[in-house]
Amino acid sequence: MPAAETLLVFAALSLGLALTPGPNMLYLVSRTLAQGTPAGVISLLGCQCGSLVIMLLAAAGITAALLAIPYAWDALRLGGAAYLAYLAWQCLRPGAAPIFAPRALPREGAARLFGLGFATAALNPKVALFYMAVLPPFLDPARGAVFLQGAALGAVQIGIAIAFDAALVLGAGSVARFLAGRPAWMAAQRWVLGGALALLAARLATETRR
Repeated sequence: MPAAETLLVFAALSLGLALTPGPNMLYLVSRTLAQGTPAGVISLLGCQCGSLVIMLLAAAGITAALLAIPYAWDALRLGGAAYLAYLAWQCLRPGAAPIFAPRALPREGAARLFGLGFATAALNPKVALFYMAVLPPFLDPARGAVFLQGAALGAVQIGIAIAFDAALVLGAGSVARFLAGRPAWMAAQRWVLGGALALLAARLATETRR
């Protein structure tokens, strides 16, 4: 199992991933505003099942890479730092479209909602890049099976994503109304989150292998 400090740092990164706008967040908010909270919850279940599949595939692939390729850890660590820096820029760049703007979507049945959510997460480059670039530096072969460590850390990320996305779905309407007349709140959130992600990127870039 990963050390407690490792779990806490990875949990912080996972929260940053959840807070960063991306396809999953856009789809869940849009679906909830267009079709109601029950539709958002079903879509959320589909998204997290898609993320689970990506996490398990990534953990297996990372295990093979770390065992077979010299310097794989350093390459993945630097890739993770670059990706976190990219997420920071996505938060800070000017002209980003507001997530909570109403969007017209056709009404769908439960099976279709679940399938669309699954596909949105499974094809989401943000989730895949997070697992392939940010996860590897937190794996320590000295602490046991690398795959099991990856699965444990992935479970932390998915748990945080479920909690955040559930709050997002349940509060989408209220948040949209609140933010409609308060653009300064969204600007402050973007700067705080972007700065935190930039600091985490710097830490990951300068970290040495345990």
